[in-house]
Amino acid sequence: MPAGVCGCCGPLRPRYKRLVDNIFPEDPKDGLSKSDMEKLTFYAVSAPEKLDRIGAYLAEKLSRDVVRHRYGDKSRPSSSLEMKDMKIQSQMCSSSSLTADPRLLFVKFANIEEDTPSYHRRYDFFVSQFSAMCHSTHEDPETRTRIRVAGIKGLQGVVRKTVNDELQAIIWEPQHMDKLIPSMLFNMQDSEDMDRAGHPITPSGGGQDGEENPAALAESCFRELLGRAAYGNMNNAVRPVLVHLDHHHLWDPNEFAVSCFRIIMYSIQAQHSHHVIQQVLNHLDTHNRNTPRVRAGIVQVLLETVAIAAKGSVGPTVLEVFNTLLKHLRMSVDFELGESSRRNSSTSVSSGRGKESDERIVQNAIIQTIGFFGGNLPDYQRAEVMMFIMGKVPVYGTPCHTLDTVKIGHQGTKRIQTMLLSSLIMVTSGFKSKSMAAALPPPFLDPLFSISLMEDSELRQLVLEILHNIIDRHDNRAKLRGIRIIPNVAALKIKREKISKQDVAFMKKHGQQLYRHIYLGCKEEDNVHKNFELLFTTLAILTIELANEEVVIDLIRLAIALQDMALANEENMPMFIRCGINALVAAYLNFLSQMIANPPFCQHVSKVIELRTLDAPYLLPEHIFRDKCPFPESLDKDDKQLFFQTADMAECLAGPGYNSERLSIPYIPQVTVLYTVGKIIHRCKQTSRDEDRLTRRKSFVDTISLQVDIMSNSLPDKSQLAEEITFETLKKAIDTTGLEEQEREKRRQVMEKFQKAPFEEIAAHCESKATMLHDRLAQIFELTIRPPPSPSGVVSISAGHPQHQSVPVYEMKFPDLCVY
Repeated sequence: MPAGVCGCCGPLRPRYKRLVDNIFPEDPKDGLSKSDMEKLTFYAVSAPEKLDRIGAYLAEKLSRDVVRHRYGDKSRPSSSLEMKDMKIQSQMCSSSSLTADPRLLFVKFANIEEDTPSYHRRYDFFVSQFSAMCHSTHEDPETRTRIRVAGIKGLQGVVRKTVNDELQAIIWEPQHMDKLIPSMLFNMQDSEDMDRAGHPITPSGGGQDGEENPAALAESCFRELLGRAAYGNMNNAVRPVLVHLDHHHLWDPNEFAVSCFRIIMYSIQAQHSHHVIQQVLNHLDTHNRNTPRVRAGIVQVLLETVAIAAKGSVGPTVLEVFNTLLKHLRMSVDFELGESSRRNSSTSVSSGRGKESDERIVQNAIIQTIGFFGGNLPDYQRAEVMMFIMGKVPVYGTPCHTLDTVKIGHQGTKRIQTMLLSSLIMVTSGFKSKSMAAALPPPFLDPLFSISLMEDSELRQLVLEILHNIIDRHDNRAKLRGIRIIPNVAALKIKREKISKQDVAFMKKHGQQLYRHIYLGCKEEDNVHKNFELLFTTLAILTIELANEEVVIDLIRLAIALQDMALANEENMPMFIRCGINALVAAYLNFLSQMIANPPFCQHVSKVIELRTLDAPYLLPEHIFRDKCPFPESLDKDDKQLFFQTADMAECLAGPGYNSERLSIPYIPQVTVLYTVGKIIHRCKQTSRDEDRLTRRKSFVDTISLQVDIMSNSLPDKSQLAEEITFETLKKAIDTTGLEEQEREKRRQVMEKFQKAPFEEIAAHCESKATMLHDRLAQIFELTIRPPPSPSGVVSISAGHPQHQSVPVYEMKFPDLCVY
């Protein structure tokens, strides 16, 4: 090197330094030299190994100018890739000035599209710095706003520069999302004017006001980030939102939380909705011991996300979602009952009531969420959910694997039954099935009808409403609302279709089961006006949706049986119930006669109604269900003009299409052994006041059913009990050679009878057998039931006998005794 020449200046300086120096004019007002910038660009492209040195030297020059506050136009990015890299490196070296003055940003740089990917660029520093700016607490409000806006714009630039670059997928990792997301939420939360409906305050890329408003700008950036989230990034994007809401105690009240998740659900792609729902469910699990209002806030957020989720896009884990919700429903009931028991033993009544009401908020939110979730599902998935929920309802006589009724007692069981049935009403609302057999399979229908026989009017009402949702496929319920004498059914414009072959088969298989539960539900002593309204609607919907000529005859037989039951009053029903049954029969036969359009039948029904209007208004629905309606002292069944006569109706239906001869066969409900024993045991329960034992009892019906098919011919009568053991009887018992022949002949006769006998004869035979069985059970169970002295004792069920004080019929051991 020649003497006097320095390597740091002059012509011997490195070429890249001279090229960088040349782009800056002596007078900053003249702007950057375009021709010299092109030379620098060409040099950088030709010698890419010099890029690091170019960037370092440019950063050195810019840092020196920034410290001297000589900004000029040096923050303006160039149009070349190398110049942009040098600008980034220069800003990384001047971090102190970056937060001091928000004008030094690279938003314009972020908007420039690149033709070649970058393998070395990282934005960790910018995410940290811009996030810190978003949380600025500067004393001057104007300066604080400017810094926050600058930080948000910087984060927006990072997002735009990285989310579409596969080489920058690292931006979605938790260490970056934990800074990006809270920074945006912090500014959104800080605005009092935020739109709580989850819609942007200003359109994306709005005017100056929106750009200078931190809340609006943060929301726009938040939406943009979520809209770019891919399938594998959803969890990392949603988790920081939940953590932020926890740290800032934003679940109670939860307006901001609801708004955030509305924004999330409207911003993400529809097929990713189930990710968000699953994240909220998992968060609910982590807060299962938190206060009721926090849990209620999370459930209400879940409700919002489910309501927004597109139909059919809630993912494959539907049953898991319902299982989680039902688990939290059970836990809420446990908490409520625990608080209730502690409240009863303490003096703090007001705080206990507050806790109880808070748990009710949680329970109602869960029920609404289950209903909305089920309502968003397609019909085939909704049928599975209906079966799933029905399997969770604790029903006496059926196993309940998930809800242990022993621990929660009678009150808790009733609460869970009510809430689950309420959620079933919401799930079945709008459900349309082409076949009743698919909508009401036996695993669903049997437990549902078991609940309909419970001595609780509210539960029976819920069961009937569920049946209405499923059976009413043409939305006729609103036209039938309220039990009344409809003067002109044609004016209702009822929609109906011809009954299909599948529904005909369904009624042949399950029709008697439907009739039986309507019959037994009518005579419950705690029935109120609403129960009779729902029973009337049930009969009317059955007529519209599932009635052919054979079903019409069965429904008339059912109506006459209800009338006879109310008149005979063998069970000493209250006068209100007896008059209500007669009013129900009148309202239904009036509807049925007009639906089948049989003039003689209509005339007979109208005549009875007219006479009742004059002489016995208490037998009509418009009067008996009115407040302070006077009840008669008795009902005179001999006054035949006030009641519907079977012979007259059979004569009216004697024409073609109807088998009127079947009307002469009285309808007798095929009461099951389980129902009979359950009713007897339930009456025994009414005499017991031991609340502690009631709460510990397990399903008595589970044990008393015993898998025993009690046939009428197997029940002992007096002659069998008193029969003496002689040589002849012993000989007959030992000699079994002729018994096999007799059994084979007996089976052959039975098979031949069921193959060749008419249906009416078989039905009458079955009904008579059921009646005989019912009478024998009633005779046997005129019994003395001695409750066990302890939960592990022995229950003896004995029947009276003329020669003995007590003849034991069964002795059964019950670890826990629960009454039907």
